[in-house]
Amino acid sequence: MAARQGLVKIAQRIVDYPWVEQKQESLPPVSGTALHQAVLGTHLKIVEILLERRPELVERIDSNGNNALHYAAQKNNRRVVEMVLNKRTELAYKPNKERQSPLHVAAHYGSTEAIKALLRECPDVAEMVDSSGRNALHVSVASGKADALRCLLRGVRPAELLNRVDRNGNTPLHLAAKMSRVKAALLLLGDHRVDICFRDRDGQTARSYVEMNVETKLRTGDQLDAYEMHLLKQLKQQESKRCRKQQLPPISGRRRALNTKDFDSVVDAYFLAATLIATVTFAATFTMPGGYDQNRGIPLHGRSAAFKIFVLSNTVAMCSSVVVIFLLIWARQEPVRLRLHNLMWTQTLTIIACLAMLVSLMTAVYVTVAPIAPWLADAVIAIGACSPALFFFISWLGR
Repeated sequence: MAARQGLVKIAQRIVDYPWVEQKQESLPPVSGTALHQAVLGTHLKIVEILLERRPELVERIDSNGNNALHYAAQKNNRRVVEMVLNKRTELAYKPNKERQSPLHVAAHYGSTEAIKALLRECPDVAEMVDSSGRNALHVSVASGKADALRCLLRGVRPAELLNRVDRNGNTPLHLAAKMSRVKAALLLLGDHRVDICFRDRDGQTARSYVEMNVETKLRTGDQLDAYEMHLLKQLKQQESKRCRKQQLPPISGRRRALNTKDFDSVVDAYFLAATLIATVTFAATFTMPGGYDQNRGIPLHGRSAAFKIFVLSNTVAMCSSVVVIFLLIWARQEPVRLRLHNLMWTQTLTIIACLAMLVSLMTAVYVTVAPIAPWLADAVIAIGACSPALFFFISWLGR
């Protein structure tokens, strides 16, 4: 009780008084010894007193087989871990009833300071596995403790530990992929020692499991996580670079069937885009670049080639967007086959309208700016011409 409450003077008086050693009980106490309680309460002074005056307590375990170092690893107290290790270093290698070492416990609770202390004093403890065949890396992934995993990756040296399989045949990366531990998977992916080409008992890589998770969410209508999509992209890129000579599961190319809800969302997006284009191009018709001759009512730059290109491109953008609007209105009332046919043409015409509006912008700026600032007009044309190339480049990066 004194150790649990941190009553240093009372604890000191008790240990100073001569103890009568009683017969050891057949079963360990559920809550452990006074040393366990002092460690749980992070009462350093009492821990120091008990280790000095009652050193036999350091060997005692609770009903689950946890020694004092297991408790220190749970509480993430580096000083207590170091004190216990200095007294009995071999405690780092003693598992509890679930075959968990103190490093397993630290990984489960995300105790980064305890992990550093344990690996510094006993680096080979990272090789220990629990009753499921998992090492500390597996445990940190399963518990979702990314900081603990980052600490383990920095402290663990043998590369085979990063690719060791548990009893179910999962490496830490496979486990992260199956459990959708995206942050942990990205950390593992960033370590060159991790073998992303490894196939489990079912012949699957981590990439194929992430792909299955994404397809399941698409099929059930669940919201996709942007980080999970980023992970899938990174896994595909790494596989294409590092696994060229190995047989891997094929990358799925299946797409979700377009249901009514999806169709309505796509139609609304195209309808909004087409309406905006039609509005802008219609307004541009009455505000000709360069203005009008006030006496005759004709455009001042009507004879220039750039102005003629502006008129043509503006007309193409306007008419294409109007056709898109009518196609979408008609598509809502037709059978599925005709809907998809109209949607396909809608996509094509929307692209044409956007490109034509881009040309209209460039020529309008050129007509009005070129006479006074030719370099500025040329810069606008260059920027506008690069826009489609930028789109295709970004799309290519996403493949």
